[in-house]
Amino acid sequence: MTHLKVGDKAPNFSGVDQDGNTISLADYAGKKLVVFFYPKASTPGCTAEACNLNDNYDRFKAQGFEILGVSADSPKRQSNFKNKYGFQYPLLADEDKSVIEAFGVWGPKKFMGKEYDGIHRTTFIIDENGILSNVITKVKTKEHTAQILAD
Repeated sequence: MTHLKVGDKAPNFSGVDQDGNTISLADYAGKKLVVFFYPKASTPGCTAEACNLNDNYDRFKAQGFEILGVSADSPKRQSNFKNKYGFQYPLLADEDKSVIEAFGVWGPKKFMGKEYDGIHRTTFIIDENGILSNVITKVKTKEHTAQILAD
């Protein structure tokens, strides 16, 4: 697992969103971007996190942020998730895990005593110049906006 840290250049990613549109880092040049990785669409923690960000979308926009969610779900699952809750930002369907691996958030996890590989819930804040200004590994799903906009 690569461990990206504050001050590193954000990986130059590209992937398809819930509607099959290609989204890449270049699309956000000159903007601040919140990229949040979540384990699985429509699960309770991911829903709480994604809804918290969406409820505060205007606050993010006011501070010049765009938001992008990423998981390894299919475009169809991402589309269902987005439509069900009316998210105002795109969700990348990173089925080949190329974006997930570029950001180094795929790796061994433990759940109920079992070890397996999965997505570590992590959020990266990328500044206008494509540099990581924050990396949040201990995500509080219900208060995630406060964590991001704290600095």
